[in-house]
Amino acid sequence: MNMEELARESISLLASASAKPRVDLAGSRLGSLGAIFIMLKSALGAGLLNFPWAFERAGGIHNAITVELGSVVFLVSGLIILGYSSSISGQCTYQAVVKEVCGPAIGQLCEICFVFNLFMISVAFLVIVDDQLEKLCGSLYELVTGLPYSEMPYHFYTDQRFVLVLLCAFLILPISTPKEISIQKYISVLGTLAATYLTIAIIIKYHLMYSVQVHIIPLYSSGYVHSWASTFRVIPTICFGFQCHEASIAIYSSMENQRLSHWAFISVITMIICLVIYSLTGVYGYLTFGKDVKADILMSYMGNDILMLIARLLFGVSIITIYPIILLLGRSVIQDPLLSWWRRRGRTVTVKFESRSRYTLTFLWITATMLIALLVPDISKVISVIGGISAFFIFIFPGLCLMFAMQSEPVSCKTRIVLTLWGVVTLLCGAFIFGQSTTIAVMQLLGKI
Repeated sequence: MNMEELARESISLLASASAKPRVDLAGSRLGSLGAIFIMLKSALGAGLLNFPWAFERAGGIHNAITVELGSVVFLVSGLIILGYSSSISGQCTYQAVVKEVCGPAIGQLCEICFVFNLFMISVAFLVIVDDQLEKLCGSLYELVTGLPYSEMPYHFYTDQRFVLVLLCAFLILPISTPKEISIQKYISVLGTLAATYLTIAIIIKYHLMYSVQVHIIPLYSSGYVHSWASTFRVIPTICFGFQCHEASIAIYSSMENQRLSHWAFISVITMIICLVIYSLTGVYGYLTFGKDVKADILMSYMGNDILMLIARLLFGVSIITIYPIILLLGRSVIQDPLLSWWRRRGRTVTVKFESRSRYTLTFLWITATMLIALLVPDISKVISVIGGISAFFIFIFPGLCLMFAMQSEPVSCKTRIVLTLWGVVTLLCGAFIFGQSTTIAVMQLLGKI
């Protein structure tokens, strides 16, 4: 069998998977634009702030973009594999697909990692919102009064923690209660535009700051000698920035057109848009500050800068619009076993019971993450652990799904070998990223680096 025949059989395999029965979800369905916007909103999150720093740590623009392009190949592959696995399994959630395709043991591991990762991401998002609120309040006080933020008298209603509680109660809670992910397409448009504004603001600031004086930073940072080992250290940051895999199966299952070729098109378009936005943010942020760029690019700018003040506000809006998607995915992992247990007791799962359980879990999730975000002042070192766990959902579980699927799908021997090998490569890459990221995170927590 030559490469042309292999490609033709792969296309036939995808088509046959798309023809299999799928889960018929109630509620409105997603069109192409709705799916793209939710995918973008799932990917364009907190990682956007770290990309200029990642470009510097990678050794400059050339190295960083090389790592980006290599990562995007696996990112797109993982999305397509997950869509394919959803098609052949008939399941509509990430954890259910993994359990159906790979078996109960791996499925339970997936559920544990899934809930923990999403919960910690939710905490991180609220910490970011809390930080942005603090900087925003300080900048507004200095602009209005001309006095330093340290001299502002304390009132409970000016405390950013009080404002965070109000945001959780009156904004995040209402938009997090809907059952279907398709409702998020409306707020995802706003969130995507808000995240994009940060990129535009960074580009404008670069040209404004250096429109008169000549300022050129080389493609390779001269701050210290970089090696490929240091370049590989930024892979978790880059992959975490692009990640939308945890939401991908829920999005795919909610689409009107569930042909796998169409899903592949959606995945490629989403990753290309993310690549452009992240690359522009990384390039111009790095060119502006070079080796002095901070891990949070917004911290590199003056607090009274109006353009970046708006960027800070809108980025907070962007994070708030991502939070409900993360909560919905984590809630489903907890709610589904709860409803199954209720049925096993011979009880009927009524609409009222489902609604009550959903509202209760939503309230408890938001309350728990908010309390942790308020009590833990700095979880920047813990976030690196999240990046390592994310490798499970981008690389390891998709690789396992492809390997297990090839054991039962009716394909030729050569196609089975090629796709199984690709699953092994994906799995090994994920194991490497997880091991590296977790080791670095533990060493940071212990103060070794």
